[in-house]
Amino acid sequence: MTSSDERPSQTSMEELLLRRYSRAGQPAWLIRLRIGAKRFAWVAVVRSAYLLKRALDILLAGPLFILLLPIFGLLVLAIRLESPGPALFKQTRVGRWGQIFTMYKFRSMYMDAEARKAELQDENEMSGGVTFKMQRDPRITRIGRFIRKASIDELPQLWNVIKGDMSLVGPRPPVPAEVDEYSLSDRRRLEVTPGITCIWQVSGRSDIPFPQQVELDVRYIESQSLWTDLKLLWQTVPAVLFGRGAY
Repeated sequence: MTSSDERPSQTSMEELLLRRYSRAGQPAWLIRLRIGAKRFAWVAVVRSAYLLKRALDILLAGPLFILLLPIFGLLVLAIRLESPGPALFKQTRVGRWGQIFTMYKFRSMYMDAEARKAELQDENEMSGGVTFKMQRDPRITRIGRFIRKASIDELPQLWNVIKGDMSLVGPRPPVPAEVDEYSLSDRRRLEVTPGITCIWQVSGRSDIPFPQQVELDVRYIESQSLWTDLKLLWQTVPAVLFGRGAY
């Protein structure tokens, strides 16, 4: 490995940039001005893209969350009538750059679901072994099966979007235990703010093996734009209605 003494200093890096951007006969102050302008333009583009994405999140998630509050109340009642315990499920998830946050969902499983997971590990149907999925998971309640199929269990994550922990569109946030099993390339999913919906969510969801989910997430990260987000939000509607790959 390269020692700290062998790394190029700030001065040598500046000299490299000066040579790269130099033009015959141009003074050094003009070259530095051009370098500064390029750096400023890059920062402006990155930050403006983030602000547009954040504005879209607030403008859509805020009003939708308020409109759905009466339905949330009915769901809380239905969940608690079938299975005693809190209707809202809180889970630790990993966000952008490994930041830990609490994600909210409507509870779709019995209260002892996490304890029973170890017993069912051998029946995991998700290729790759990092995430756990079963089409007929015995830990899921009857109302839970319905809200999962219709993706209603994810609606409390609108609050995560409002808070800024999540975005409407982005890779799904993993649990810490899954991140522990990530390869270096898998960790690219953590380069952006996680979202409620993403490319693989509208392309088959749990039917898509984990390695392919990572590929689709990386594709989104490399080509993300406001138009891409709007298109994925639109495609989420039929994906939810038909419930393909939701279990």
